Amino acid sequence: MGRPIRTRRQATLASLAAELGVSRTTVSNAYNRPDQLSPELRRRVLETARRLGYPGPDPVARSLRTRKAGAVGLLLTENLSYAFRDPAAVGVLEGLALACEDAGVGLHLVPASPGREDVAAVHRAGVDGFVVYSVPDDDPHLGAVLERPVPTVIVDQPRVDGVDRVGPDDAAAVTAMAAHLISLGHRQIGVLCMRLARERNDDFVSIQRQSAAHFHVQRIRLEALAAAFSAAGVDWATVPVVERFDHTVDDGASAARQLLDAYPQVTAVICTSDILALGALAEAERRGLRVPQDLTVTGFDGITEAERSGLTTVHQPVLEKGKAAGKLLLSSADRVGPKVITLQTELRVGRTSAPPRTAEERWFGP
Repeated sequence: MGRPIRTRRQATLASLAAELGVSRTTVSNAYNRPDQLSPELRRRVLETARRLGYPGPDPVARSLRTRKAGAVGLLLTENLSYAFRDPAAVGVLEGLALACEDAGVGLHLVPASPGREDVAAVHRAGVDGFVVYSVPDDDPHLGAVLERPVPTVIVDQPRVDGVDRVGPDDAAAVTAMAAHLISLGHRQIGVLCMRLARERNDDFVSIQRQSAAHFHVQRIRLEALAAAFSAAGVDWATVPVVERFDHTVDDGASAARQLLDAYPQVTAVICTSDILALGALAEAERRGLRVPQDLTVTGFDGITEAERSGLTTVHQPVLEKGKAAGKLLLSSADRVGPKVITLQTELRVGRTSAPPRTAEERWFGP
């Protein structure tokens, strides 16, 4: 039989303190409060710890003792890959990560795929607070977050009384876009919007579904468009709105195809995100439509890809949004009462908007 393998017993805080002839508090300070020790003493503690194989204070035990996890939780009700794929989400994530870096805390992603009802991930998350990124008002994960006795900041949506929130003035931003299109003369419009509720719908949207949308940002943007175009004499009930549950360029293209197949007279396609608008541009190219001569396309977000394509869009500072949310969460202990931070947006008129074609102009459609 082979000889049993012997492993060296791992050093503990107590054994390291005994080896050095110092108190356990001194050893702990070398890791957690280095300013309490002289540089020479801290160097000696850390070198001895490496020689004896001491891994440092147990983070679990420390969190139990201090009741601090040293991390911020980011809840997004999407698949985890969405945070690294969607450009606007990436910007928010980067800004939040920068705020966490400045504060010396970690970032814990708590994904909850659409349709998933299990909120165990929220209950298990060892975090000191949550940033909730753009979820519907009836999402069970949001309810689970708000039940936790930790501070919470909501980014974009929903609006919850008594809870901190960071986001743009969506109504004002969309009203500015509508005013631009109305001034150009557009009245035959169509809209592509992101999902309005947790149940899948990839089709035209009724007025009732628009007004009952659980995603507040989409509802507010549609309401602002309706108000602006109604004031310009357009019957909003006649305006086709196409919803897409998933948020990809391909989904934007399929939504534009569905819209233009049914309503070829449309002169402007208003998209509630740049991703959908990029898809609409791709579909316009596929159909042989000239943008903006035959079709105006607009977006919302101001992502890099939109800028490169010359898209007329509403720019919002997504990186600053994430950073502001992180700072707001990490400073919540220093103030009383909820706070709302409204970020500035900018209408950026690009190469994709122009006056509508006239009956005398040559039609280049299919």
